[in-house]
Amino acid sequence: MTIDGLIGRKLGMTQVYTAEGRLVPVTVILAGPCTVVAMRRAERDGYAAAQVGFGAVKAQRLTKARAGHFTKAGTAPFAVLREFRTADGEAPTVGSEIRVADVFRPGERVHVTGISKGRGTAGVMKRHLFSGFPGSHGTHEYFRHGGSIGNRSFPGRVFKGKRMAGRYGADRVTTRNLEVVAVKADENLLLIRGAVPGARNGTVMVRKGPGGRR
Repeated sequence: MTIDGLIGRKLGMTQVYTAEGRLVPVTVILAGPCTVVAMRRAERDGYAAAQVGFGAVKAQRLTKARAGHFTKAGTAPFAVLREFRTADGEAPTVGSEIRVADVFRPGERVHVTGISKGRGTAGVMKRHLFSGFPGSHGTHEYFRHGGSIGNRSFPGRVFKGKRMAGRYGADRVTTRNLEVVAVKADENLLLIRGAVPGARNGTVMVRKGPGGRR
């Protein structure tokens, strides 16, 4: 297909047998169908891409600007809009539907982007894998702390980026070069080997990996 990815929804994980008889863990993603809402052209926008929509949303929940955008395109309103690059000289038309079998093939490598699970405020052992303090040698009520964070007179401050306790997770994460194990075209399902970022039912973007664009 002319675009290099789709928007999807992570359904969960399971395991399947490959053609060689190996049992592999896979993440099941409902990839599309996505509808082309707008086009970006190199001569006008500086790059070639297709803006696609995914997921139903009630019209009264849209801003006037977003509602006008869908009205201009002549499409139904969508909850998620993302852009994917298009191949040179090839472009889908606005309003056309793109399905998972149009973009991906088994055996390809893909990059999956999503929002990682939010863990709230976490300490240094959970957030940065610090080892903690020993349970002996005079340690008293001080087992999971981060230890010293700097000197006194010089530099007299804490350097930026110091690994400390804080908010953990809920970040945009991309897992790269995952293998497409199977494509179930009739159900719009994509089976990708291994884990992908995000919680169950979270929105993800699946893009072709190195050498995967056609």
